[in-house]
Amino acid sequence: MTPGTQNWKLIVAYDGTDFRGWQVQPGQMTVQGELQAALGRVTGENPLPQGSGRTDAGVHALAQAASFALQAGIPPENLLLALNRTLPDSIRVVSAVHVPADFHARHSTIAKTYEYRVFVERRAGEPRRICPPFLARYVYSYPWPLSLAALNDAAQRFVGTHDFLSFAATDPDASSRDQSTRSEESAIEDEDGEPQKNTIRTIWGSGWHEQQTPDGNLLVYRVRGSGFLHHMVRNLVGTMLDAGRGYTPAEAIPEMIAARARAAAGPTAPARGLFLHSVEYPE
Repeated sequence: MTPGTQNWKLIVAYDGTDFRGWQVQPGQMTVQGELQAALGRVTGENPLPQGSGRTDAGVHALAQAASFALQAGIPPENLLLALNRTLPDSIRVVSAVHVPADFHARHSTIAKTYEYRVFVERRAGEPRRICPPFLARYVYSYPWPLSLAALNDAAQRFVGTHDFLSFAATDPDASSRDQSTRSEESAIEDEDGEPQKNTIRTIWGSGWHEQQTPDGNLLVYRVRGSGFLHHMVRNLVGTMLDAGRGYTPAEAIPEMIAARARAAAGPTAPARGLFLHSVEYPE
């Protein structure tokens, strides 16, 4: 960081529905691009905010962290107010603070928590419910009855340190780009788009709960871990939903993990139900 600059950390919430994800892409509306443009309008500088992770198109955030450096000597409360005046309503800066020069929103992360929300259309013995339009952008409207006990049985199977290759998205073009390496691992990325040889991650907490809303009950999954592979949370959710509706037994999950093959696990849940809940850093 050059002399005279100050390192910043923002906490940002956004509705990801209308964005092509976090990362800047030419000709596409992205959260990172909107933040960069807003900083330019407010400060006259053009830093590219570095996020704690690159959420995909349609994924939301309750507390995404972003860091960047500025030369402008603007007080934190003024920067927060000015950014929120110029940003789209679907992006809100929750906090803005100065941080030490060595802080980086992605590299300094020690844990992340994600949340996934499911609207259950059918419950045993009850008429089918229609997901309200005000909720549809933020949940997976699921057409089959689900057992909360079975979901939590499945969720507990992921706690601990495991090789999550079976639950990682693969880039089908990655192996063909490198003719010398055609293994499935060569096509694996983490949630930041970085190629991954090591697909071992630690999950500290994994569980489902019911959440009362004016429109009915939601089933909410929350997972906290050391890090996540690309599409990993959505693949975990798709697998657990199969267990929750009785299609796949929860007891089969250890075998899925051991298989180290994407085809062994369940489907990928839609992006719209996923939220980056929080990001943790060293004190």
